[in-house]
Amino acid sequence: MKLQDICNRTTSSESSIRRDFQVLEDQGQLVRIHGGAKIKQSLQRELDMLGKATQNISDKEKIAQFVATLIQDDDVLYLDAGTTTLALIPFLKGKHHLTVVTNGVEHASRLSDFNIRTFLLGGQLKNTTKAVVGVEAVRNLANFRFNKAFLGINGIHEKYGLTTPDPEEAEIKKIAIERSEKSYVLADQSKFNCVSFTKVAATNVVTIITNQLPNNIKSHFGSNTKIQEV
Repeated sequence: MKLQDICNRTTSSESSIRRDFQVLEDQGQLVRIHGGAKIKQSLQRELDMLGKATQNISDKEKIAQFVATLIQDDDVLYLDAGTTTLALIPFLKGKHHLTVVTNGVEHASRLSDFNIRTFLLGGQLKNTTKAVVGVEAVRNLANFRFNKAFLGINGIHEKYGLTTPDPEEAEIKKIAIERSEKSYVLADQSKFNCVSFTKVAATNVVTIITNQLPNNIKSHFGSNTKIQEV
């Protein structure tokens, strides 16, 4: 935010706000920049599956319920590792003759519980996100084609695109998008205007499915970015 904007909103003096900036920067809460301040954000920090699962649960379920309406009988799907894509699986009940490829170990287990034909990519297992990554996983994934791919993401930004902390997970997501007729990113509001270490794709190559966005977030994205609010 710009210093002057904060002064106007709080009817405080510039010197007072600068002192507050100094205190907050000393606490590691923000970074001062010329004419204002920005939130301090780690490009590589990533919560584990348990940490992610406890965040924005209601929004994830609403997104997942809507996404299930996009899936038809006989579809061949790619389901990315992540808690929002994991929330989709119970809503697949009643769909017939689906085939799902996933790099999520927990996803594969849940899918098998619903008697859905499932392929789990081979490769290195990340202990934090329970995602299969690495060269073998990329080679494995490159053999498939999909009607639809459903991906999680860590950051959605109008300038820096879709980003995630881990380059190996980013590569998996890139391949999935390339191999799919249609690709969807499932992300709640908290992922917008965030940037992580590795770019996956531009925002205009996927459809982003999210919860209702405030106008100040939505206005950052042009008409080329397809955003479906639920």
